This record gives sequence, C-alpha cells and structure tokens, in this order.
Amino acid sequence: MPRQHVQPVKHSLDLRSTFEGFHTVTNFNVVERMNAVPGLKTSAAFFSFLRANLVLPSSTLNSNISTPLLHPSSSQTLPPLFPSSLATMTSNAEDEVVPAPNPLEGVPPLVTKQLTDENDKVAALKLIADSIAQQRQQASRAIIFNPLTLAGYILLLAIVSNFIYKDRSDLGIVATTSAGITMACLIAIRGLTGEYLNLAEKFNWKFATNEDGEEDVIIGSRYGEEIMGAAVLRLEGKGNGSGKKKTKSAKTGGKGVVRAWTVRVKYRGKGVGTELLEEAVKITREKLGNSAEIGFAAEHANSNMILPEIFNASFRKREAKAAKALETVIENMDTGSKKKR
Repeated sequence: MPRQHVQPVKHSLDLRSTFEGFHTVTNFNVVERMNAVPGLKTSAAFFSFLRANLVLPSSTLNSNISTPLLHPSSSQTLPPLFPSSLATMTSNAEDEVVPAPNPLEGVPPLVTKQLTDENDKVAALKLIADSIAQQRQQASRAIIFNPLTLAGYILLLAIVSNFIYKDRSDLGIVATTSAGITMACLIAIRGLTGEYLNLAEKFNWKFATNEDGEEDVIIGSRYGEEIMGAAVLRLEGKGNGSGKKKTKSAKTGGKGVVRAWTVRVKYRGKGVGTELLEEAVKITREKLGNSAEIGFAAEHANSNMILPEIFNASFRKREAKAAKALETVIENMDTGSKKKR
C-alpha cells in the first residue's frame, strides 16, 4: 500500500484557553469516558453533583490568618500595640515607694527608772546577790594567775618530780602525781573563795533599809520583762527618801550614796551601767537639789574582800573604774545642763 504522508500540525500551547475550558472539557470527557468503560453505570448526574461540591467558593481561597502574607492586605491588620506588663510593673514600682523595714521593730525598749513594784525590787536585789556570788570566780582567777601562786605551783611540781623520777619508766607516775597536785590546788582555791557564796546568801532586804527603817531608792533597767541592771541609792541629809516636794532647805545639803551597782553578765559593756548612774544622779538632784554630792559608798554590796590584799588588785581596779564612770556621768550631765541654759 502506498504510504500516506501526514503533515505535522503545530499547535501552540495556550494555557489560558486550557484553564478556561478546564471545567467543561474535563467534565464532558470524564463523563464520556466513564460511560464508555464497560461495567460502569454511573450517570452523568452524579458527576455533576460531585463537581458542584468540589468547586470551592472564592471566599475560601483566601489565606487563613496563620498563613504568611506575601503582599499587603487591608483586610488583615496588626493589633494595636499596648505597653508591656513588665513596663507597667516597673513604672508602678517606681511610683510607689516601699519603706524599708525597721530592724528594731518589735524590739522592746530599754527603760531605766526607779522601781516601785515589790516584785521588781526583789528581782533587782537578787541580781545584786548574784553579782556578789560571781566575785568568787574573779577571786579564783586572781589567785591562780598571781605570780607568787604560779611560782609556788611550779616549785612544788619540780620538787615532787625530782623525788619520784628515777628513769624513763617513771614518767607515767610523774604525770599522774602532777595531775593530782593540780586538782588539789584547785580544790584549795575553791575553798578559799567559797565565802563569797555565803555573803550572797546573807544578802537580803535589810541591805536596802537604813537605821531609821527608811527604804533606799532601788533603780532598775528593764529590757522587756527582764531586769538586766540594778542600783541601790541612799539619800542622806535633808529631804532624803521622802519623795515629797523639794524645799529650799533641801537644796542646801545632802548627798546621794550608791550602795550597789551591777549589770547582768551578758549585758555588760553595752551602756546599761551608765544609764543606771545617770538615773541615780538625776534622782539625787531632784530630791536633794543640784548642789548635792553623789558617790559610791565605802561599804557597798561588793566591797567585802575575803582574800589577802595581795590578791585584791583586780577588785581595787574595778572600784576605781566605777568611780571614774560616775565622775564622767556627772561631768557630762553638768555640761549638758549648761548648754541648755
């Protein structure tokens, strides 16, 4: 058979026309071909219904909110910017000035005044009795660290060691004997200073009463419910101890005598003793006048010395320190009164 020459037909690809006729052509061809397939009895109405449901409306083709925008759109705008909560908190903190906590809040004040309650007076006298008993420790230290005591102790150990020690096997006996001698010396010192306990036990209410039965002025420093410092003041001369209004004769004589002055051990060195002396000077001048003298009694509560004078150097030094403290208080109060004038 003769060959037939088929001329190639050049078609230009037109995408626009292709997409425009996509729905009609595709639907027709699908229906035609599906009807042409043997055994498939689907009607054209079903495909028309399917096409109607598969076509998305134009409103659903818009991008969702979560889809990034590739071009400016007026339908989606960013929410207005508000100040940050952190910035608001910072500004409020700057506007509201929070006061700093007071470290002394809840701490009871220190009150120094003349005691009027019987229970407070008893507590003050017990504190003074404790100070007498505490002198035993001071006396014991005075004996132990006295140069003569140390020299005698070393000499005694040397004599005993020289008598016992023969060779190196005697070192244990020497050590044991030296320990026994040390314990014996401490017991002897304890016995020598035990009289201070007896003096503390004998201290009673009579100490704060004069020959006429008048009661001395008892001054106390109170910290909360605790009496932490005490002093006993005796007013001698005109207008003493009466508590009545001062008269002109009261300002011409009399003196105040501090017969006891002590502070609880853990509060010493904190100015409590100075406040006690200041109150004593104040009361003396209120009762006896500004010209009244004030000083420590020769026989005060802590004046008893049961050891030989060679061991009383620390006690004498303490008395001199107390007298100096009272003198300083009087000078400061006189200077302050002059400045007020």
